[in-house]
Amino acid sequence: MKRRAFMNWVGVSFMATSLPVAIAACSPAEDTAEDAAEDVTEAADPCGATEAATEEVDSSVRDDGFAALGTVTELDDAGFLADKDFVAGAVIVIRDPANPDGIIALDSMCPHQGCHVDWTDTEFACPCHGSKFSTDGEVTDGPANEALGSYEAKIEDDLVLIQTT
Repeated sequence: MKRRAFMNWVGVSFMATSLPVAIAACSPAEDTAEDAAEDVTEAADPCGATEAATEEVDSSVRDDGFAALGTVTELDDAGFLADKDFVAGAVIVIRDPANPDGIIALDSMCPHQGCHVDWTDTEFACPCHGSKFSTDGEVTDGPANEALGSYEAKIEDDLVLIQTT
């Protein structure tokens, strides 16, 4: 057998023997009896996927035209809520810095070229071209020259609700 053919077979054999290890590493961790006894709600996942510790929120549009984006607990824990595929359109919600009981809901799509803005603890920032927006959506640094659109939003019970119409 020639050296090149031999090395090809060694490479193929290495890949074939490594595949089960890679699959096992990306599989969700098994719960142990100790974990079950402690009623652990989140499983560790070495591949970066996480399981929600809470029930999924029903985001269907209600009779009053509002739909739930998430819970107040999720908002407070993360500092913001965002959904690019929300029923009313791309939306991002933060607590109102001027009124801790209030919330601000903005269109998360940057008017410059349609990238989705991120919340950076003090302002909204477009990761594509560097535009920055204040907490009320006004442009503070271009290249964007239009403000982010806004949504009517409210808190009801433990839900963050966004007006869809």
